[in-house]
Amino acid sequence: MLPPTATTDEATRADLGAVDARATRRVVIRDGRAMVWRCWGQGRPLVLVHGGHGSWMHWVHNVEALAGHAQVWVPELPGYGDSDAPVGKDLAAVLDPLAEGMEMLFGEGPAVDVVGFSFGGLVAAHLATRWTGVRRLALLAPAGHGGARRPRGELRSWRHAAREGDAATLADVMRHNLRLQMLHDETAVDALALQIHTDACLRTRFRSKEISRTGGLAHVLDACPAPVLLAWGEHDVTVEPHAMAEQLANGRPNCRTAIVPDAGHWLQYEQPHLVNRLLIDWLGDAALEN
Repeated sequence: MLPPTATTDEATRADLGAVDARATRRVVIRDGRAMVWRCWGQGRPLVLVHGGHGSWMHWVHNVEALAGHAQVWVPELPGYGDSDAPVGKDLAAVLDPLAEGMEMLFGEGPAVDVVGFSFGGLVAAHLATRWTGVRRLALLAPAGHGGARRPRGELRSWRHAAREGDAATLADVMRHNLRLQMLHDETAVDALALQIHTDACLRTRFRSKEISRTGGLAHVLDACPAPVLLAWGEHDVTVEPHAMAEQLANGRPNCRTAIVPDAGHWLQYEQPHLVNRLLIDWLGDAALEN
């Protein structure tokens, strides 16, 4: 595999490194396997769960803004980033270590807010049904909805370029896939997005696609006791956002929905100011407190 340095410039790596350096790291060991957590800020705990083929960097535009309002914790799920590979291949392989990590870190402390993105949204929804300490939940472009997708075109495989050490081809494939799957505006496919996506893909050791496509989100929401915010970018290709918002909110009084303009699937990266404000307002709104 190519090192991350093969796909971007020193300034971009320095920016990522600076945000990472301002975090406090905690390592939770379960069955001899390490799960890495990063933390910024002080206050009520807020856990951000990244998506499939992701890492803590899915939240790079959000952690410090949100840390002005909460103590932000970002785990890297088993099989992603700096965390060890999981034992199994099913949802429990990532969900169980996440739940146990939260128990070890927060225990009987204050209630915890949770935000999940994409596959991490499905994981977060399951977490909220089994970990009673979740106060509020926000799901950004959650997987598991079971609805129709609206692809822009065919994604390209990057694995051959990575194996061959072909940096130029690898970068070209990653840009193509970011544009088709993750981001709406071509200008959002910048050096930082390319670095994050490349690094995350190269380090992913857990396959989430089949779990995400299986569905089941609606049933999980039925069992969720916490108030839920569901949000999508208006140009998300993994779903038809308005139709899915209506479908999932219908008959579920604990659910609110939002559509973020000028954003694709990775909405918190493409429109961070809008998403940060949406989350701050939602997590600070006492109207639906249990």
